[in-house]
Amino acid sequence: MSTVIMGIYIVKREDVATCVQNLLTKYGCIIKTRLGLHESLDKSCSSRGLIILEFIEDNISKIQELQDELNKIDGVTSKTMDFNS
Repeated sequence: MSTVIMGIYIVKREDVATCVQNLLTKYGCIIKTRLGLHESLDKSCSSRGLIILEFIEDNISKIQELQDELNKIDGVTSKTMDFNS
């Protein structure tokens, strides 16, 4: 059994949010949990954001496909952690 977590760091949130959202929708069937974080200033939102995903087990090839597609987007960096139990 394995738990895979992905962190997605977004630098220009306003510019790439639609692309990222489209990919998360495309791979939505393998995502178990999604948490989105960004700083909120007094009257505006930060242009940087962080998304944390937890995946349904046994989808390593699909997770890698998602990560590869995310990392092709300028301003997006994704990394995974695999917790084997």
